Amino acid sequence: MTTARDRSMILQPGLGEVPGDHYLAASPETVLWGRLPCERDAAVLTVQPGQTVTIDTVSHEGILEDQGKDPLAYFTGKGVPAASVLEDAIEIAGALSRDTMADGPHVVTGPIAVEGAMPGDLLKLTVVRLQPRVPYGVISNRHGKGALVGELPRGEHNVSVFTPVEERDGRLVGVLPVIEGGPGVVEFPLAPFLGTMGVAVAGDQRPHSVPPGEHGGNIDINLLVEGAVLYLPVQVEGALAYVGDPHFAQGDGEVALTALEASLRATLRFEVVPREEALAEFGEFTGPLVRTDEYLVPTGLDPDLGEAMRRCVRAAISLIRARWGLDEHLAYAYLSAATDFDISQVVDIVCGVHARIREADFAAVERPGHPSPAPDRKDTR
Repeated sequence: MTTARDRSMILQPGLGEVPGDHYLAASPETVLWGRLPCERDAAVLTVQPGQTVTIDTVSHEGILEDQGKDPLAYFTGKGVPAASVLEDAIEIAGALSRDTMADGPHVVTGPIAVEGAMPGDLLKLTVVRLQPRVPYGVISNRHGKGALVGELPRGEHNVSVFTPVEERDGRLVGVLPVIEGGPGVVEFPLAPFLGTMGVAVAGDQRPHSVPPGEHGGNIDINLLVEGAVLYLPVQVEGALAYVGDPHFAQGDGEVALTALEASLRATLRFEVVPREEALAEFGEFTGPLVRTDEYLVPTGLDPDLGEAMRRCVRAAISLIRARWGLDEHLAYAYLSAATDFDISQVVDIVCGVHARIREADFAAVERPGHPSPAPDRKDTR
């Protein structure tokens, strides 16, 4: 049964709150399916630095070929009213196609050009708001994918678990059955984020949508919730940014292949950090860098998980040395004693590891080229 609350969560294209300076709908003209933008792609929107854009994203779950490439039939078959199936998902599935052997599954919206962004600069993407567009999602496990390749899924067919979203005490939760078709449910909190946030690569070859890289892309870092920031090295003039792979929730690792995939309306702020300022703030880095209220989060990416870990450690040492001036062996010691290294995901061909460096730990450190912190003096009168 669909409730009034469920109906209020349906954000069809152009309807509902649009808090950004600009609005970018997802349509066959504004998305790519299975590939990421490159230098030759024309921007679908151009913005000034500092402006915000509200972007509709469409989940690939429900539109893929193994689900019938017909989201209306797929979701109504799960009990979703036809009016609660996203019109842009229906349009994209009907109008576009992909090479299932050569292309990825993800739908990405963009690219968006940012005036003045040049190679060597950083593009700063601030996640202002993330709004679920529907009260349901899908978690999938497909053959040849996931952490347990050859073990799961069992049998001949892929497994896609339809997952309703419900409200509990003022918060939204995903609801999974204990036994398919049986009594009892497992509930887990939602923490929406965009799995894909990136910039265009140089040249005329569109990258596959699955493996992340220096361009960002499918990094699947679940810290990128509202309020978080992603820094990406600009590779082409205008940056040509894009987003997609929306999630309602994901555990680190994303072991089954997908997490709770579902469409989001994302409002992002686009800013440019000039190269000189970027070097002063973070030193030289080549991959995605996340910032939250508490952490600076360098990343390591490689097809081998062990090498991804080593790359993340090197990136973290480099960041600490550049930002706070620690000797190499002291930065290494700090990381071992105080920093968590999390597995972003192990299912995207290129594995990801990210480090959570607590900025408060360095509050008393005089940064190179910055005034020393004011001493904490107590009034002894």
